[in-house]
Amino acid sequence: MKKEYAFILIAYIVMQLSGYIGNPIVYEIGVNGFHASKAYMIKMAPIIWMVFSFLACLLVVLLLLRKSERKERSERKDQLSAGKSILWAVGGIFLAFFAQAIASIVEQLIGIKVGSENTQRIVTIIENFPIVVLVSSIIGPILEEIVFRKVIFGSLHKRLSFFLSALISSIIFGLAHMEMTHLLLYTAMGFTFAFLYKMTNRIIVPITAHVMMNTLVVIAQIANREEIQKLIENQSFIGGFFT
Repeated sequence: MKKEYAFILIAYIVMQLSGYIGNPIVYEIGVNGFHASKAYMIKMAPIIWMVFSFLACLLVVLLLLRKSERKERSERKDQLSAGKSILWAVGGIFLAFFAQAIASIVEQLIGIKVGSENTQRIVTIIENFPIVVLVSSIIGPILEEIVFRKVIFGSLHKRLSFFLSALISSIIFGLAHMEMTHLLLYTAMGFTFAFLYKMTNRIIVPITAHVMMNTLVVIAQIANREEIQKLIENQSFIGGFFT
């Protein structure tokens, strides 16, 4: 693995764990520095740190990626044309939802309850703190595609077949979401995005599909929250997960 890729992984892991230190710091700054109420900062500290840490991580990752890209100019010859890549990006949105639907059906057949606690929790946070949509729909997907597809899948694929590389990186992707019940669904999504990256050799393609999918899920969940909840309770809802 390239040195820059290793640093990207480290930056991402540090960001994921940084809340244990960042949240108390933001809380203390808010209470003692800006004289905000303790009750207010208990709610706001995690949100503020989440947005800050994701933005900081994205900046670091993009800088590292830019440095790495300078060394990969020869590899870009295999990239699909811009026009065809756009078609793959658009088609990838439908492909992602299709893969999600199939995985959801399989989960229901083996007795796994429909609906994601992770998704519902994020939607609730967004309803109370709309700025979080930047993390769930834009920054998060960009970081995940760079980390799990470009870095992990890309590094594995140099030594293993596409299937094994996509499977391993997708399982890691699923495990990272800390929702073991729906590991199959997350793995299916990861496999889909790995396929898009393989077919185009442009990381912007799975990034676009991932961003659009998460954005559409946010809109659908917020606009039709009650109707979706009824469908979930009746075990007839497919899809609607953040990845």
